[in-house]
Amino acid sequence: MPIFIYKARNRSGRRVKGDLDVSSLDVAQTALQRKGFTDIRVKPRPKDLLEGTFLEEGVKSRDMVVFSRQFATMINSGVPILQSLQVMCEQTENGKLRRALYAIRNSIEGGSSLYDAMRKFPDIFDTLYVNMVNAGEVGGILDIVLTRLSEYIEKAAKLKAKVKGAMIYPGVVVTVAVAVVAIILIFVIPTFETMFRDFGGALPVPTQIVITLSRFVQEHFFMIVACVIAFFVAFKLFYKWERGKILVDRWVLFLPVFGPLLRKVAVARFSRTMGTMISSGVPILSALDIVARTSGNKTVERGVLEAAKSIAEGQNMADPLDATGVFPPMVIHMISIGESTGALDTMLEKIADFYDDEVDVAVEALTSLIEPLMIVFLGIVVGGLVVSMYLPIFKIGETI
Repeated sequence: MPIFIYKARNRSGRRVKGDLDVSSLDVAQTALQRKGFTDIRVKPRPKDLLEGTFLEEGVKSRDMVVFSRQFATMINSGVPILQSLQVMCEQTENGKLRRALYAIRNSIEGGSSLYDAMRKFPDIFDTLYVNMVNAGEVGGILDIVLTRLSEYIEKAAKLKAKVKGAMIYPGVVVTVAVAVVAIILIFVIPTFETMFRDFGGALPVPTQIVITLSRFVQEHFFMIVACVIAFFVAFKLFYKWERGKILVDRWVLFLPVFGPLLRKVAVARFSRTMGTMISSGVPILSALDIVARTSGNKTVERGVLEAAKSIAEGQNMADPLDATGVFPPMVIHMISIGESTGALDTMLEKIADFYDDEVDVAVEALTSLIEPLMIVFLGIVVGGLVVSMYLPIFKIGETI
């Protein structure tokens, strides 16, 4: 819907301004008159150049944390939801979130619940968020739920940043290494080859191998690039296939170096999400279904869905999770104790806190392990190319 900006006087005569997300100018005028506004001036808001394009700003975790905290504070202070949303609309800097909040406020003004209004924007308020809001509305603890959501989003963002940091470093080093090797093979080696040809004589075996490799790269450069692109496209298509996603997701959890880190991340994410939802009053079966869909890993998803099925049949959730091979015995044991004592949410929060620390330790260990490996890798590859090119020069020097 289009957004209209207005200036008017409220019942106390004070000048106010704001935005309305409605279908037409007449609807905007009527809505403002119903609020008791006078001296109304309304006009369509000029379209943001980035709005509706691929350049439009997204809603970041930080935006959601700030919104959730401020919304919770206002509700806890007794400010009505509509008034709280109006304030949030006026002070939210993110354009996409601001437009969504205007639409949500208008939906609530039309008789909709906060849950129904929010779930119209799944790219901003995901399944987990709207279900927790629903539980908060029903239980009368919306401010508490929003505070928990802000804490959850903040911790989830930190966890994601840690994993990204661990993955980016080796990726950058390998990319730089490949670029350096490609430049040497395409531009540097041919110069040496011409020089060696002028000198004559037999070349050392390492030099011959490097020159042959250089010729191959020069002659088939576009074919190599096409093969690399084809591999990534094929992998992407394979991962979109249900069976392929299951195989890849299980394989990555058991990789020699990154596997243990990814397993700890999976456990931390499951525990944090599940604990937050249960403590906020979301029914356990609904919580398991949401956690499964937001796990990001098919192996974990299948285990969680099996746990939901087990609970629906009157059994426990620990055994199906144990069968996945992802959750360590300590985690299974703590979940089992939490189920039997009725303190599952507390146990899950403790597990999440513990594995957040474990992820920190694992990232530091991985970084300290990767750094020397990358240095050795670069030294062998680049150093090997350089030495192989200088071997004939050393041979010529000895002959002279």
